[in-house]
Amino acid sequence: MSGKSPITIAYGDGIGPEIMKACLEILEAGGAQLELDEIKVGKELFLAGNTSGIEPRAWESLERTGVFYKAPITTPQGGGYKSINVTMRKRLGLYANVRPVRAYYPYAQTKFTSLDIVIVRENEEDLYAGIEHRQTEEVYQTLKLITRPGSEKIVRYAFEYARANARRKVTCFTKDNIMKMTDGLFHQIFDEIAAEYPEIQAEHMIIDIGAAKTASRPELFDVILTPNLYGDIVSDIVAEVSGSIGLAGSANIGQRAAMFEAVHGSAPDIAGQGIANPSGLLLAGVMMLIHLGQNEAAERIHNAWLRTIEDGIHTRDIYKSGSSRQRANTHGFAMGVIERLGQRPLSLKPVSYAGGNTMPRAIAGKVVAPSKKELVGVDVFFDWEDLKAAKPRDPAALAKRLEAVALVELPLESIGNRGLAVWPNAPGEVFCTDHWRCRFKADGAIPHHAIVELLARAAEAGLDFIKTENLYTFDGEIGYSLGQGE
Repeated sequence: MSGKSPITIAYGDGIGPEIMKACLEILEAGGAQLELDEIKVGKELFLAGNTSGIEPRAWESLERTGVFYKAPITTPQGGGYKSINVTMRKRLGLYANVRPVRAYYPYAQTKFTSLDIVIVRENEEDLYAGIEHRQTEEVYQTLKLITRPGSEKIVRYAFEYARANARRKVTCFTKDNIMKMTDGLFHQIFDEIAAEYPEIQAEHMIIDIGAAKTASRPELFDVILTPNLYGDIVSDIVAEVSGSIGLAGSANIGQRAAMFEAVHGSAPDIAGQGIANPSGLLLAGVMMLIHLGQNEAAERIHNAWLRTIEDGIHTRDIYKSGSSRQRANTHGFAMGVIERLGQRPLSLKPVSYAGGNTMPRAIAGKVVAPSKKELVGVDVFFDWEDLKAAKPRDPAALAKRLEAVALVELPLESIGNRGLAVWPNAPGEVFCTDHWRCRFKADGAIPHHAIVELLARAAEAGLDFIKTENLYTFDGEIGYSLGQGE
């Protein structure tokens, strides 16, 4: 046994190979004890016909090491290619994305000199489930999935991270004033778990005003917790207003694996020029060392990096004439950090990782007791218009046809279009697409075969149903939303 921690690495695309080489040199010089296993992922594999962009051997390596240090990777545009990052997060169960962002004023220009925020983002669910369908000539849909176990895990992780890092507050961003069930569940679980951490202040904000405040008053925030999509957007906002998105690294934490990467992309426009800033990937490497328990090396490298920034050794993205001392290329910046190993910053706040693991391990979600679940109806979505009629998309005309196929025990209750209720109480002249949500609702519980019979009758009548969503109650509470205007 070498005593080194085995990790899987990928050099990536674009600027990836340049900055990975620089970071590995710094990590080794800083005393990191790493055993490297390189895998191939990215654009080259995609273009060679590998639809996942990941070589088969990669999974064996990742299962063995449980740690992935990854340079930026390019997913080609179009062609149906799936994001490698999303694939990795899902396949490895990396549910927690952690992005610390800090201002380094006056060395990186920003209006917000005290900015120091960590974004904890749910990493597997939400709209990033990537479940999309084209349903009619005009209408496309994507499904937003929020689960109780997934929400519990990420909320608890945010509070555990705050506790481990002596953070004072966790702010949750959702849009539960509109998405009352999905974002509403996330907010509800946040409130439940927050009560278990009385020493940490907990607050909730609607995402739009929350995002606006991160751009205008970021000093209000400490740890920000979000579902997947909002976290992707907010973390880039915070990184940008901090002075440079190129200085931000991130960790992706799961119960059996972890992945560490820069926040920025592969920047193909400057690839091969040797001018890219390796800082984001390096700071991700610092988080990796903490995860591996190599805190001494993490502290030494992080403080040397701070001293390099403080000494005015800057790459092109943050170089400023008059305040920077040296415009360094990628290799020169890496050498600047290596030369300062063992030094601490004088004006920037030094870091200390002697207190233990500030990257908490993942926490399993709890199993909840099942509810009494009853089927009470169905939403049937139809692709419909009557081109022979003077009014081809008349909700009343569609209702007349649907009432003819409805069952006595499962009558037509309402019709909606783009979320707006348009029958039985039509709101006047409203633009309707060819995509109709038609709700058939019983007074009590019904068997599944009633829905099958309803659909058979609709098919016999020549009605094109394209999707169904069963309507359930859970312990008597409805498990579906009303249409706007109902």
